[in-house]
Amino acid sequence: MTIQRCIWATNSDLEAEYHDREWGVPVHDERTLFEFLTLEGAQAGLSWRTVLTKRANYARVFLDYDLPRLAALDDDTLEQMLLDPGIVRNRLKVWSVRSNARAALALQASQGSLDSYLWSFVGGQPIVNRPQSSSEVPARTELSDRLSKDLRKRGFRFVGSTIIYAFMQAVGMVDDHMLGCHRYRSD
Repeated sequence: MTIQRCIWATNSDLEAEYHDREWGVPVHDERTLFEFLTLEGAQAGLSWRTVLTKRANYARVFLDYDLPRLAALDDDTLEQMLLDPGIVRNRLKVWSVRSNARAALALQASQGSLDSYLWSFVGGQPIVNRPQSSSEVPARTELSDRLSKDLRKRGFRFVGSTIIYAFMQAVGMVDDHMLGCHRYRSD
């Protein structure tokens, strides 16, 4: 019997595995939240598959998402990171990791944690949308607009509403598994 998945996860084994094990599963770990913020920003204009294939390289290059170390990176180190073929070598995206780490540290200081801040936007519980088809899955919502605007106000970059909606799906703040998908929640 063939396992049914959301349509986007049927193009490769890598995407299927990510879909089955991670996508839509609530994440509360600070490093993992920052990892997905970084990866979703890197994905802008590219396929998610491209970023998934480079995921291990991102963890290596970006110091396993250690916020204090990322925030302390100097310009020369960022320029060296741009030479690494294992990541998307876009200057604005690479440099945004340092500024986002600094913004995340400031947010942790003011809000207690990145986790509590982010999850406060959904009342601490995933929003389960139960789409019937891919046409019912939005690229952005009023909620992602609001979170994006607040993140930008706090100094984050590469956090537009579409990126943030994809982030919210990735970390389980929003569950958009479609009808027919083996991960679809009917409860």
